[in-house]
This record gives sequence, structure tokens and C-alpha cells, in this order.
Amino acid sequence: MSKPTLPKDNSTSGPIADDTLAEKASRYSAPALEKGLDILEALSDSAQGYTLNQLSQVLQRNVNEIFRMVVTLQHRGYIQVDDNDRYALTLKMFTLANRQPPLKSLVSAALPLLQELTERTRQSAHLAIYQHGRVVVVAQVDSPERWSFGLKVGVVMGLTDTSSGHVLLAYQDEITRTRMLSSHIHVEGELDMDPGQLFSLLETVRQTGYAMMPSIQIQGVTNIAHPVWGQGRRVVAAVNIPHIARIDGTPIPNAEQIKQVLAEICTRLSQRISDQPAPQV
Repeated sequence: MSKPTLPKDNSTSGPIADDTLAEKASRYSAPALEKGLDILEALSDSAQGYTLNQLSQVLQRNVNEIFRMVVTLQHRGYIQVDDNDRYALTLKMFTLANRQPPLKSLVSAALPLLQELTERTRQSAHLAIYQHGRVVVVAQVDSPERWSFGLKVGVVMGLTDTSSGHVLLAYQDEITRTRMLSSHIHVEGELDMDPGQLFSLLETVRQTGYAMMPSIQIQGVTNIAHPVWGQGRRVVAAVNIPHIARIDGTPIPNAEQIKQVLAEICTRLSQRISDQPAPQV
């Protein structure tokens, strides 16, 4: 039986190769799919969502062009509409991504340890990873106290102005770190940071082994983050505690004690997912 013949790839570097790639992109384009992806990407950049008219303006398409696609995405559970007719993303894409074996294994290994961490520190804790230019919370456990402060699973955070982002950046090699920063997508409210200040902070993280900084978003919260090491001695995640200090007489661990517990938990998590001892920092 003869084997099927695949199209030859005659691409070369230079203008001819660019023309060839452009022709292929045009030949195999899927306008309806691109329209749907444009809608999802636009909604991902808005915390409040958009009405249909606002979405059409953002996409520079008329309402009739996007209406059927919006209805289809809503029917499939990727977007939802509120009482004010504003469309927003659901967590379905995050749920689908969470089914990937590496991420699913990481979350499964982390959750029992996050539970232990919150019990021992009396604070909330979350696990965050770098994904497509942003920091994403993939697991979270609330404080066992009557009150708690934490981030929802699926929330995206800034890469350059958060302790989790600093940990995820600090331990990468120069090429990877440059790629992460060049792909960086600002989230709503994220502050611009001077590159020199950022690199100084990353050096401090490498020297101390953790990131600790007052929250730039919420007054009264101090974020403490520690790296999680995966296969190949690579930092694959960060565990963060948004520490809130008690001002009454309730005896709870202080920040220094919390850092010690957090380091221990992250070392154990690193060993679980990599079968290797975490590097000494």
C-alpha cells in the first residue's frame, strides 16, 4: 500500500519564506474560529465584562457579526451574561486546562499540603503558576479562622508587581525570564515597574529564597511567597500566603514563623512532584 504524500515544506529564511507562511495562513484560516477566539481574548482582558455593543466596539466588528458566536459560546458554557446584559468568561477554559495531567498532578499534590499550611499558620494560601504572560491561581485554601482573605481559583494576577510573580521570574534562566517578560500581559490594576527595580527584587528573592512584600493591591496585607521546584530543578509554581496580622490577643504564628512553615511545606511539595530534594537557597 502506498503511503500518503504530505505537502513538501520548501520554506526558507527570508522574504520568500514569509510569503509562503502568509499564503498558508490565508489558505488554512478559519474565520469563525478566529472570531470566537477574539471574543474570548477580549473578555479575558475585562474584569467587569462587556455588553454586546461594547464587545463589538472593542473587536471593531458590528453586532450582527458577533451575535451568533456570542450565543454559541454562552450555550457551550464558555461565557455567561448577567442581569445587566454584560458578558464575562466562565471558568470552563480553566477547568479544561486543569484536566491536563501535569497541572492536575500538581494541584492534587498541593491541596493536602495547602490545607496543612493554612491549619498551621491560620492564614489563607494559594498556589500560582505562570501561564501565557500572567500569573494564574490554580489552587486555594481559606484560613480556618472566622475571617479570611484569599484569591479565587482561576484569578489572574500581575507578573511584575506580585510576590508570586517575583518568585516565578527569579529562578528562571535569563532566556526563559526574557521570554516571560516579553509575553507579559498586564492585568487590570497592575502597576508598571521600573526594570532596574524589578531585577533588584528578583536578586533579593534568589538570595533569601522567598519573596515578601506589602500587597500593592490591598492595604494591610503582606504577601509571602515561596518557590515550588519541579522536574529538572525548575521552579514550576509559587505558594503564597496573603498574611493579615491580628491586632487582638489571639495567639497565632507571626510572619517569621509563617515563613518557616511555608518553606517546609514547599520543600515537601517539591519532593512530591519531582522525587528530588528541593535545591538549597
